[in-house]
Amino acid sequence: MRALIETTLQECAGGGSLDLAPRRFGRVVACDGGLIEVSGLGVPIGTLCTIAQGRGVEHRAETIGFRNGHTMMMMLGDTVLLRPGAVVRPEANPGMLSVGEDFLGRSVDGAGRPIDGKGPIGTGVPWPAGGYRVDALDRSSVTEPLDVGIRSLNALTTFGEGQRIGIMAGSGVGKSVLMDMIVHGADADAIVVGLIGERAREVSDFVNRYMGGERAGRTAIVAVPADHAANLRLRGAMLATSLAEHLRSQGKRVLLILDSLTRVAHAAREIGILLGEPGAARGYPPSALSTITKLIERAGNSAESGGSITGIYTVLADGDDQNDPVVDTARAILDGHIVLSREIAQRGQYPAVDIGASLSRVMNDIVSPEHEAAARRFRALTAAYEANRDLVMMGAYRPGTDRTLDEAIALHPRMVAFLSQGTRDQVTLADAADQMQELIAHAA
Repeated sequence: MRALIETTLQECAGGGSLDLAPRRFGRVVACDGGLIEVSGLGVPIGTLCTIAQGRGVEHRAETIGFRNGHTMMMMLGDTVLLRPGAVVRPEANPGMLSVGEDFLGRSVDGAGRPIDGKGPIGTGVPWPAGGYRVDALDRSSVTEPLDVGIRSLNALTTFGEGQRIGIMAGSGVGKSVLMDMIVHGADADAIVVGLIGERAREVSDFVNRYMGGERAGRTAIVAVPADHAANLRLRGAMLATSLAEHLRSQGKRVLLILDSLTRVAHAAREIGILLGEPGAARGYPPSALSTITKLIERAGNSAESGGSITGIYTVLADGDDQNDPVVDTARAILDGHIVLSREIAQRGQYPAVDIGASLSRVMNDIVSPEHEAAARRFRALTAAYEANRDLVMMGAYRPGTDRTLDEAIALHPRMVAFLSQGTRDQVTLADAADQMQELIAHAA
């Protein structure tokens, strides 16, 4: 009550009008790590609340559940200085996020607040954190290719506008570098990048590289480093996806990049465990895996607006395990996946794309028959060489035994050069297809 009286006196002293409408508030009664219990305040899940500490100190928390007549909330920051009995007040628009074209050219945190020092962002459009659910038949098919400027991807795993693709690899194999190359070379009206759970240094470096020049005006960055609260990381992923959905509703071709989907699953797992949900697949509660499925399904083409969201999601394979629950769940729902190999990277080939394990499920629908045939032949030659690599290295293979392997051995240096590319080099889709067909022609 004292805090409420102080707030009212401050409003009167500032010359503002006196608001006599009743204000709902509750009080903190328990705190267990980042999970707090509030009594006397019934608000919907997803509501953001302010916790007043007095003397200008405030905390923010998000409602995540209910238990024994108390509202369960999770802090958006540290619990330092939080005390029993602190007053908790709800903020407006529960479950809604503010989005808009004013976010282009800006960098914000998971709550939508600027972190680039360029001042506040104008009032945006309210958008549901979970997006607007649409029927399956409202999603138009992927019919147009997307040029990403990377020769190996353009030629062998061609992307389409509205496709959802995963970049899967262990730590330190080059996911973030490949993501940078795609951002640098992709043809899109707007680019939304969600840097979720990554190192703060990487966030700073990314902003310095891409938020200058002509491209900055059509790029929005949502950054929530690894040291932030789990629900703030999850809100960051939802904000990036909601922003991309809003731009798609304006008819724009949007490239949405989320780095990384695994960190989003980790955040959802932390929240689920706090609420007492049992762990299932390697400690991941069912809600954690369903969270990444819901995020991925929000990307795609819109038949109503004519816009599209091409989603590219990096997925960390813990221990280089391609059967990790997050990797397996993402691979099952995505329209394609790019697998990066540590063994290939150790040979000095970058980007370290494992062509045999990578796949684009829409490629055959968006490329010419000649392109498709050349890609199939390239894959066959690569598979033949890799299957017999040890024999060739030891000199145990006798030329003439296998015609396909003979061709693969003869073309191997050129194939490795074809798959390799500098981080700042760009190769168009047409050039990549022509170079691949010319290479394959020497195998005939």
